[in-house]
Amino acid sequence: MEYILGIFVIILAFIIWGYFFKKKHFKEIDRLEAWKIEIMNRPVLEELSKVKQLNMTGETEEMFEKWRNEWDAIITVHMPDVEELLFDAEEYVDKYRFAKSKEVQDKIISKLNEIEETIQKILSELNELVGSEEKNRVEIEELKETYRSAKKSLLAHRHSYGKAAGRLEMLLDEILEILQQYENATENGNYLNARELVLSIKAMLTGIEAKMEWIPKLLVESQSSLPSQIEELKEGYQEMVSQGYSLDHIQFERETARIESELGLFAEHLEKAEIAEVELGLKEIVESVNVLYELLEKEVYSKQYIQKNDELLAEDITGLEYENDKLKAETAVVQHSYHLTESELEAQRKLEKQISQISKRYNLLRGRMEENIDAHSALSEEMQGMEVQIKALKDEQKLFSGKLQALRKDEMEVRDTLKDLKKKMSDTSRMIAKSNIPGVPEEYRSHIFEARESLDDVQNKLEEKPLDMASVQIYLEKAVSTVNGLRDRTRELVEQMFLAEKLIQFGNRYRSQYPVVAAGLKDAEEKFRSYEYEGALEAAASVIEKVDPGSLKKLEANLEEVLL
Repeated sequence: MEYILGIFVIILAFIIWGYFFKKKHFKEIDRLEAWKIEIMNRPVLEELSKVKQLNMTGETEEMFEKWRNEWDAIITVHMPDVEELLFDAEEYVDKYRFAKSKEVQDKIISKLNEIEETIQKILSELNELVGSEEKNRVEIEELKETYRSAKKSLLAHRHSYGKAAGRLEMLLDEILEILQQYENATENGNYLNARELVLSIKAMLTGIEAKMEWIPKLLVESQSSLPSQIEELKEGYQEMVSQGYSLDHIQFERETARIESELGLFAEHLEKAEIAEVELGLKEIVESVNVLYELLEKEVYSKQYIQKNDELLAEDITGLEYENDKLKAETAVVQHSYHLTESELEAQRKLEKQISQISKRYNLLRGRMEENIDAHSALSEEMQGMEVQIKALKDEQKLFSGKLQALRKDEMEVRDTLKDLKKKMSDTSRMIAKSNIPGVPEEYRSHIFEARESLDDVQNKLEEKPLDMASVQIYLEKAVSTVNGLRDRTRELVEQMFLAEKLIQFGNRYRSQYPVVAAGLKDAEEKFRSYEYEGALEAAASVIEKVDPGSLKKLEANLEEVLL
């Protein structure tokens, strides 16, 4: 029973599987059948009928026959083959031969795609043919009008084109011949060939219109404007030569001969109505002519510059020499009183040498100007270079003079600083005297000696001749340090003496009550009498702060009154 049930289930599953696969394949076969019918219903014959409106001869007749035969082959041969294949595909499905049916379906798809491509090609070629006829019919009238207009303009303004008129007339005659070829091609139904002829005519007319627009302009420029400018340049050149200008470096005659030769070649090109070469060449010639104008103008401006600035340059050099003499004298005076480094003296010698060189350079320039051999542009550039150098030398003179003045200024500043330091020493002595200090420790005396000695060193250095300010500055820095250090040490010493004295007096009230205070104060008094104020302060503070904390701070509050 179970075996029979299993067989039944398998059969049922096979039936269901077969049902779904058959349904899937029949669906695809139906789609291919619909595709085939849609192709057969295409209005290809209606599209082909459009060709009959044209001249059914020559190329048009040949193409029409080819397209009709291809469509007939589709309907009478290829579609029946597809129909037969569709029948085979259905039969294979009925027999559950799905793989074989799939193979046939793929073959049908391939054939239908080939048919689609053939139809597309027919319609594309047909549209191209019909479209060419329509475009030709519209555009040829416009081209004929353009031709007539160009012909009329050539006849009316023939003189404007010079010898190029003959070549333009030949080009228009060639277009007339192509127009005749177009008419013949159209009458013979060769519309695609006629389309090529229309495009050829359009391109030729565009070129002729450009030539007719540019040739008169190029003729005027090459035969009138530029030759006039060249003649004007020649006259200007000869006039400048007669006025004494040196112009050999411009190579004017060789350049104008080259330009005139090229203009002659352009005339030959224009006779052949060749404008591209002439247009480019004329631009280059215009640039060359402009360069010649600029070079001649540069010589004129250069001469004007020389005439305007020659005397000023001579005055500047004289001024440099005068200032240099003053600097030499000032250096000698300063050198007697101050020590100048070798680099500073070398800077002065170098400056003097450069001024001598530029003076010689100017004399050579004057000689070249008088000989009138060099171009004015070269002379003016030389002069401008000298002016830059003169400005730099003036700046160096000011800088060196400033250094000399700075030495004297530095000396006065040192003397003022020394005066301030001596006043600080006096203020320090008054601070000691005002404090009624019993005596000073030996270490403090050494500070006083060192400060006085440093001041004497500065004073002695200031008296030396020549004065070495670098050494003076070194000694001055030491003096500033030692005097300021002495002032700080004096203030500290007086503070310690005052606090120690007051703290011992304050602590006497605790001497009888606290033996430790009595011993500490005794030690402090001994150090005080030995002028060890720091030690006395530390000894007294260490014992009194134990019995009366904060007493030292109270005394410090009154400290400023004593030091003022």
